[in-house]
Amino acid sequence: MSSHADHAAPPMMNPAQMAAVQHLDSPCLVLAGAGSGKTRVITHKIARLLQPGPGADLAPSQIGAITFTNKAAAEMRDRVKALIGPKAASKLLVCTFHSLGVRLLREDGEALGLKPTFSILDSDDVTSILRDAGATTDAKLARSWQWQISLWKNMGLTSGQAMSHIKTDEEQIAVRVMKLYEERLLAYQAVDFDDLISLPLKLLAEHEHVRLKWQRQLRHVLVDEYQDTNATQYELLKLLVGQQGIFTAVGDDDQSIYGWRGATLDNLKRLPQDFPNLKVIPLEQNYRSTSAILRAANNVIESNPKLFQKTLWSDLGEGDPVKLMECDNEEHEAERTVSHFMMLRMNLLERHPGDPSKTDWNNFAILYRANHQARPFEQALRKANIPYKVSGGQSFFDKAEIKDLCAWLRLLLNNDDDPAFLRAVTTPKRGIGHQTLGSLGEFAGKWKVSLFEALFSESLSASLSAKALGSLHEFGRYVNDLEYKARQTYGSEAAKEMLMDWLKDIGYEQHLYDNEENEKVAAARWTNVLDFIDWVAKRCGGEIENDGGMSHETEKKSVLEIAQLISLITSLAERESDQKQVTLSTLHASKGLEWPHVVLAGVNEGSLPFSREEGEITPQQVEEERRLMYVGITRARLTLGVSVLKRRKKGREYVQAMPSRFVAEMKLGEGGGPKEDPREKLKRLREEMAAKAAASKAAARAQG
Repeated sequence: MSSHADHAAPPMMNPAQMAAVQHLDSPCLVLAGAGSGKTRVITHKIARLLQPGPGADLAPSQIGAITFTNKAAAEMRDRVKALIGPKAASKLLVCTFHSLGVRLLREDGEALGLKPTFSILDSDDVTSILRDAGATTDAKLARSWQWQISLWKNMGLTSGQAMSHIKTDEEQIAVRVMKLYEERLLAYQAVDFDDLISLPLKLLAEHEHVRLKWQRQLRHVLVDEYQDTNATQYELLKLLVGQQGIFTAVGDDDQSIYGWRGATLDNLKRLPQDFPNLKVIPLEQNYRSTSAILRAANNVIESNPKLFQKTLWSDLGEGDPVKLMECDNEEHEAERTVSHFMMLRMNLLERHPGDPSKTDWNNFAILYRANHQARPFEQALRKANIPYKVSGGQSFFDKAEIKDLCAWLRLLLNNDDDPAFLRAVTTPKRGIGHQTLGSLGEFAGKWKVSLFEALFSESLSASLSAKALGSLHEFGRYVNDLEYKARQTYGSEAAKEMLMDWLKDIGYEQHLYDNEENEKVAAARWTNVLDFIDWVAKRCGGEIENDGGMSHETEKKSVLEIAQLISLITSLAERESDQKQVTLSTLHASKGLEWPHVVLAGVNEGSLPFSREEGEITPQQVEEERRLMYVGITRARLTLGVSVLKRRKKGREYVQAMPSRFVAEMKLGEGGGPKEDPREKLKRLREEMAAKAAASKAAARAQG
């Protein structure tokens, strides 16, 4: 698996790619079809902008490349570095929209009353503050306010401006909470995720000197995945580049699948209107998929109205026909898919003996519309002893209760981590309110120290009451004591005892039950906490499970050393993704990725296109779901299976299922493949594999 299709890209660029790289004198929209080498175009265009010539000859610091994910930014940085060298690459601005927002606010946010040391709150921090602001323990209600406030912020509205948009009593309450929330954010010197776009927009719109500074600084801006921008991000881009701005937008209207989170194709429609000298260059040659797969993709997407004309083609040959797999139900579908992959892999092992790049399990993926569809596939893969990973679901370390505990551990490692301090001091609550934290934040900002350091300052008593000061000192002493214990505690049993004592001291179990209406949910969250404690304790004992399920001893570690390990979890998770496993993924999470062998699962009406009740779906929703199907098809390089159910589970019953309208639109011809009984095939396949395994063992014994 790789995130872009340059393994098949030619040494020379094709004429359309070259035209996109060489166009420097006006705004440019590169319509990059799936697998057409868009990252190659962006990186080579950056290299071109550094060379002498009209419209180019820029310094690296005058170029900004904006992506949507940290992973995409890191990949682009690496590939640019290979082209222009590490010294020049280090001066480029390659980042996400949100990272760019952070940079603008750190440098110039004082114009909006923000200190450069402001904290960035995550989603759980926001929910906690909203519950406090709205004086409620109802997490669901707080999340509904959070969603509404986020919507208003993405429309560019403050609480004062949102007043004129109110339609219901619930929205009236949400506006009042939003006003209190805004006051708390200012007091805490903190921003949330939405602010990282809306505040930089406000900064550039209202402060001309800041706007001109950034327009002078960034002479050429490149935007990747342009079709995923929302209205606020487009306005930010316009202010960054100015009326005469030179930029390169790279995107594909056929892969716009994030309408539900604010991405809008209107941004593509508006480009030629707002920039009349826009040059549009389509990239239609695909370097990823066979002609059979691309034909199915083109057939599906041609049913959507077109903003710009584009048809993908490939010179990689016709390839295997797309295979239609009709299955009785979800369990049969999982069994049949596993059987299909095992047969494919056996053929590959025969054709490419000793070439793991073609035969390893990470060449295979199962893609589906919704997370719940993964379960039968997980069961079937476990039964067949095939390694797999689930992508697009929630990571263990993303769960709120685990993030709470990680914030405490982060604070032990680094007392200057202000977001960790704010989370730890308020989770669970310990009588330290937002006014106390606001005063502490002002004091820390004034003296340019962290919140934890400020807490022990002798002159803080002038800003706080004796009671508030006492509560803060008690918290600070507890953190110091905990840090000492974590440094001194080694071994599995001792670590578990110490960690359980900590949870008891802070009343964490009670906190979960107090803040969750549903006892079952609270119990499940507490179980996650116990799993986390076991996870840490096991590593303190030096017992680590390896891939084969066997464990080996390493030296014992302290709780604090394991806390350092946790700070690397994100990169560890990314490294784990390199293991040789079948990928199970939602279609949304698969965007930007590719695999040689793909099965699209559960391609039925109601699932894809998704609708809660049969027929309840708007034409615009059908168009977005069709783009999602197109994204799924174009993830496959060599073989594609499309699986449909005859019956599907609804509660405890089975109901008749209809193939998705998109299956007919693919125009696969008659049948889509032979109608063998997959259960017989699986049985035969297992017998063949067992025989081969026995033969190789016998050969090994003979050699031994």
